[in-house]
This record gives sequence, C-alpha cells and structure tokens, in this order.
Amino acid sequence: MNTTLRRLASVVMVMFLALMVSTTWIQFFHADELNSDTRNIRSIYAEYGRARGPIVVGGEAVALSKPVDDEFGYQREYTNGKLYAPLTGFFSLANGTTAIEHSENDYLNGQADALWVDRLQNLLTGRDPEGSSVELTIDPKAQKAAWDALGDQQGAVVALDPKTGAILALVSNPSFDPNDLASHSTKKAGEAYTKLLNDDDDPLVSRATAEVYPPGSTFKLVTTAAALESGDYTPDTVIDAPSTYTLTGTRTQVGNFAGTSCASSGKMTLADALRISCNTAFLGLGGDLGADTMDEQAEKFGFGKSVDIPFKAAASTYDKDPDAMNTAQVELSGIGQGSVTATPLQVAMVSAAIANGGEVMQPYSVDTVRDPQLEVVRQTSPTSLGRAVSEKTAGELTDMMKSVVESGSGTAAQISGVQVAGKTGTAQHGDTSETDPHVWFTGFAPADDPQVAVAVVVEDGGDLGGQATGGSVSAPIAKAVMEAVLNG
Repeated sequence: MNTTLRRLASVVMVMFLALMVSTTWIQFFHADELNSDTRNIRSIYAEYGRARGPIVVGGEAVALSKPVDDEFGYQREYTNGKLYAPLTGFFSLANGTTAIEHSENDYLNGQADALWVDRLQNLLTGRDPEGSSVELTIDPKAQKAAWDALGDQQGAVVALDPKTGAILALVSNPSFDPNDLASHSTKKAGEAYTKLLNDDDDPLVSRATAEVYPPGSTFKLVTTAAALESGDYTPDTVIDAPSTYTLTGTRTQVGNFAGTSCASSGKMTLADALRISCNTAFLGLGGDLGADTMDEQAEKFGFGKSVDIPFKAAASTYDKDPDAMNTAQVELSGIGQGSVTATPLQVAMVSAAIANGGEVMQPYSVDTVRDPQLEVVRQTSPTSLGRAVSEKTAGELTDMMKSVVESGSGTAAQISGVQVAGKTGTAQHGDTSETDPHVWFTGFAPADDPQVAVAVVVEDGGDLGGQATGGSVSAPIAKAVMEAVLNG
C-alpha cells in the first residue's frame, strides 16, 4: 500500500513540476511573443488602458492620449496631424504603429528597460502606469514655413542643423491625418487605412525619408567634391563645356537647360560650371572621374546606407554595377541622372556635410525622452558618421555654392543681409515625353556660420509643370525655411 502511495505521489510531483516548468517557460521565454500576438486581447487592453506619453514639438504636444469613457480608457489624438504625420506616424488599434510611435513605443508606453524604476514605484504605490514624453528636435516655425511654402505641390522638405544633425523640419506632401487611423472603431480605422493605401498619391509614404528620386543637378555637388578630392582639379581648373554632349557608345546627345551654350569657347572653369549648372561639362567630368571614384565619394556622403532617425530612412544609391554601369551611365551620373537616386534627407545631408567643414553628422529627430516626473531618461548626443571631404574642399565647395545663389541658377534663395550657399537641380524621370521634371534646391545659411541646411524637392515641376526649374520653384521654399530658422 505504501509503495503504491509513494509511486502515486512521485507521479503527481513530476506532473506538478512539469506544469511549473512549462508555465514558467511560456511566461518567461515566450512573453514577448505572446504580448505582441494580435489575438491577445488582454495585451491590447493593457496597451490602450495606460496613459501613453506625448510626442512634443517646441514644448507643445503634437500627439497625446486623453482619457475616454470606453473599454480602452485612452484615445490617441494628434494636433496638426497632417503637418507632423511623417514624423509622429500613427498609433492604431487596427493598423499598428509607424514612425516615432513605432520606434519609441517602449518609452511612450512606459515599458522600456530604462523605466524599470518607475514601473517598480507604480507597483509599490498602486499608481497607474504612464508613458514617457518624447521631445523632437523639430523647430515648429521651420516646420510650418516648409508646409506653407510647399503648399499644394507634391514633394518634400528636410532641414538639418549641420553642426549636430538635428532635424529641424521634415515635411511631406500629400500627407494624412493620423486621427483617422487612431479611431477605436476598427471598422472606421480599417476603412481609413484602406482608402489611404489605395490613394494614387501615396500619402502614407514619406517623400522626405522613404521615397528616392533622381537628384539631378544637386548631385553635381558630389561630382565636384570627387573632382576636388582627387587632387587633379581646383575650382579654377578649365574643363570642356560643349554646346551638346554625345554619350559615349551612343548617338544620344544631351544639351544644357533650354538648349543654351555654357560658354562660347566651349570651355569654362569648374567653379563657373557649377554656378550655372552646365550639364555638358559635368557629363564629361563624371566620365573622366569614373564609377569607382564617384561611388566612393557618394558613399562618404552617406549614399548606399540607410539611417535611423530613429525610424529607418531609405538608402540612397549610386549603382556602379558593371553590367549596368557603362561609360554613358557613368557620364549621366555626373549630373545626377541614370542610376543615381536620393532621398531629400540624403541631399540635405550632402549640404550639411559641406556646411560642417566636410564632416557628416548622423541625422536624428528625437532630442530628449523624459519619464512622467520629467526626469531625463535619454538624451541624444550628436554623432559623426565620418568625413566626406577635407575642410579645404568643403571651403571651396562653399564658395562655389555661394556664387550659385549670388549670380547663378539659385538667386531666388537670396536672403537680405545673409550669405546663402546653394545648388539647384532639375531631374528627368520616367518617360520624359509624358512627365515633367522634378525640381530641387539644396543649400545652407549663413554661409560663413551655418545654422541650417535644407533640401527641397517638388515633383513634376509643381505648379509650373514643364516650365519649372529648381531655381524658380524649390529655391523660394528653401529660402522660407532658412529664414524661419534664422529669425528664430
């Protein structure tokens, strides 16, 4: 009898032990998987039932959670939703999270490892859990100026502090209202999301960070940098500038804007070629430098790598695949066409690096994270991504860019009493017989003590269509943003 009881007790003990081990294994090792499972209703209620931290710009919340009388407890709300949507993203019961709402989720919902003391205090005191506030680097005046200046035109604006990499403005149009996706009605939120997905203008896609474009003549800054860094060229080096240029190995002739001639002699200095944005001169220069030199210089500015700001931005590209990159393609790359693509963020990084003496800074949009007691739990420190060009080359490029705005293709970016350095761009894309070119401007100010670097792209020429240039359409937008930063 005793033997039977001992065996039964042993079996029961083994069963209890197995149950404890399996339960512990599931709760500990599979906790994250279970919590993130969309079928876990308790997790959803717990997420929405706590006060999610605000996203703050200039001391004002642009995203916050307000108490509501429903089963979820809090409703996420966005002020100036369309203006800040490419940054905030959305926090949606039906559609998940994007942008800052996604990348900073652990801080916003109060579950980050750095907040364990707050969670312990909440447990001991019985206080309701709260999320941390996330303060962005955005200058609200610059953001509004970019939005207003871009208007109804499709495109994007990015402004950076060249010394730190802090993002001062990031605008994409068309945009969307995150409030439509934050509804607690999964039916309404789902319908809103589907409508946005099916919109031919792709308002959910940030044109500032997720869309890549041919950079056109703004890429001539990279070509010029490669030439100067090679040691074989100076700003005063005389280069060929024919009326038209026949791409090597083809019968394709490429001319200059409006079919004009850059110089009656067919030759001009590198500085003058950049000032008036002479296509034929830079086609030849790109071909002479070669794919390897061009690619190496582009990589130093950040091409070929995605950056986290803290959400991920698309990588810009200089494709030197030998199967696709024949001499003609290399020549086209000299003017930012062919296989070259860039985000507006990347183009702004090029100008910012030149403004910063040649050093590329990591772009970032989150300045400070504070816990519910307003104590700092995370502060972003400026980080260098490396040197794109020497200080000497950066100085030469700055002088050349100043001449673009003073007497070249970018005079519309002039600011009274302030020296502005810049570069215009007009980029062909798609079937050029059916599409108008995208138009660009990039630059920085003041040229002698840069406080802001900016890039603007307006799709399909904006309001001017086929008559648009980077100087006529994009430069005034950049001017408005730079003025907003400089005027405080």
